[in-house]
Amino acid sequence: MADLVYPPVIALVKGFWRYLGLQFDFQGDENIPRKGGAILAINHVSYLDFALAGTAALPVKRYVRFMAKKELFDNKIAGPLLRGMHHINVDRSNGSASFVAALHALKSGEIIGIFPEGTISTSFEIKGLKSGAVRLAVGAGVPLIPTIVWGGQRVYTKGVKPNFKRGKTPISVSFGEAIDYSPDADIEAAELHLRQVMMGMLRQVQENYPDSHVGQRWAPTRLGGTAPAPLN
Repeated sequence: MADLVYPPVIALVKGFWRYLGLQFDFQGDENIPRKGGAILAINHVSYLDFALAGTAALPVKRYVRFMAKKELFDNKIAGPLLRGMHHINVDRSNGSASFVAALHALKSGEIIGIFPEGTISTSFEIKGLKSGAVRLAVGAGVPLIPTIVWGGQRVYTKGVKPNFKRGKTPISVSFGEAIDYSPDADIEAAELHLRQVMMGMLRQVQENYPDSHVGQRWAPTRLGGTAPAPLN
């Protein structure tokens, strides 16, 4: 698959990170396969999560193809870029088409990025997961890698004005050990297991985060932050 658009977009994104002065801590990239299909199941706390997770995967020379909602593909600016980077259009009125497209990409050896919570978690906790990531992993016979991003919500998240001022905001991305599901896996049980793994990873990332969460709008109430309480 020719990648003519991805490299210049990466250069622009890296320039934006430098402008913001983000301080990166990437962990666990040894868990990303150097070749072959795989799924990154990523928690969702900000509008930057896809770019942050994708940046963290670059040291192992893998481009992540993200599943993104149709509205982004319809945008006159974002649409051509998303198609040029071979991301996958998710039309919720025709979910089977996006599932088939993702399945084909996985079997072709691509890494697919999915946000199994579906939307940004405004509580910054792990919400209930949808089953698409697990179903794709089982259907394609590829490993699923639980992935945690943390810190992007301090820059740009749902319901809060973006803060693009230059600073030294710490950003953490952690790739967990790959999970291999059997063809006859119980999807519901696997989904619950994945959520438990992601919750444990999130707590570990938060524990190692250099800045205090106490009193912060971008931190969950569990850590003394003032984000909205979880809905589920």
